[in-house]
Amino acid sequence: MAGSPKTIVHIDNERVTVTEFRFQQDDATGWHRHAHDYVVVPLMDGKLRLETKNGSAFADMKRGVPYFRHAGVEHDVISINSGEYAFIEIELKN
Repeated sequence: MAGSPKTIVHIDNERVTVTEFRFQQDDATGWHRHAHDYVVVPLMDGKLRLETKNGSAFADMKRGVPYFRHAGVEHDVISINSGEYAFIEIELKN
């Protein structure tokens, strides 16, 4: 049965929130919307399924290769890896 990823908040202040997400196979973040722009830094290679109101998409994640997203998109992130998968999310507060 799928669960939620383990989250560890490393930094949370008026400028930034830095959170580590650790997924097991099929773990999902649940539907959410980011209030601020953010950067994701994969800690390992892997693949994620992203659900949005427009359907599913797949993201190939490469260890250490960050990507940027704007605030506002509602989505759910699901790990489709056979073992543990992890990334760091850096939310940039305005």
